[in-house]
Amino acid sequence: MRSFFSKFKIFGIALLALSSVILYLFYNALQPEKKLPIYQPVDFNEELVDQSLLHKKKYHTVADFSLINQNGKTVTQKDYEGKIYVTDFFFTTCQTICPVMTKNMVAIQDIIKNDDAVMLLSHSVTPKIDSVAQLKKYALEKGVLDNKWNLVTGDKKQIYDLARKSYMAVKTDPNIDPYSMIHTENFILVDKEKRIRGTYDGTNEEDIEKLIQDIEILKSSYTD
Repeated sequence: MRSFFSKFKIFGIALLALSSVILYLFYNALQPEKKLPIYQPVDFNEELVDQSLLHKKKYHTVADFSLINQNGKTVTQKDYEGKIYVTDFFFTTCQTICPVMTKNMVAIQDIIKNDDAVMLLSHSVTPKIDSVAQLKKYALEKGVLDNKWNLVTGDKKQIYDLARKSYMAVKTDPNIDPYSMIHTENFILVDKEKRIRGTYDGTNEEDIEKLIQDIEILKSSYTD
């Protein structure tokens, strides 16, 4: 009799375990798949959108570019073709938000350094000061990995147009010179099709954690 109840107990435990697995799988199957939005200019605060884009509702992508990185190499959109990337705007002599942003970008680099699908891109907003040599010095000081992260300088108009018309990264005021100094804490997540999939405060730890999670969500969308 005792043997019978012992076998029944084992059967009951096994059945309970199996039921738990089935319920877990069923629950996960019912959960909506996480997807990131595709941002268009109309989705942003109007202060961040160039007047020429205020009514654009679809098909917005990052414009092609040609800039110079910390190694003196020309970097174009081709270098990011088929890649997810995180981008920002900074300058090497900044003593306010940029050090925090760079620290957080380094943290992201540490996570994606062995991930061929993801890269980083930082634009200098003081290209006359941030020469190739200056960017290289900064890259070495901060631990920038050349194969993962390009710090770029070059034509100021092109960089500022990217900030305002491609990434919606900085406030735009029609009464102010569009090529006066810009300063923005925004990190932007871009997908393989050059579309904006998220914006984050590069100085905020919670936003950085969300960015890291969103990178994974975006990556998973290419493996479905």
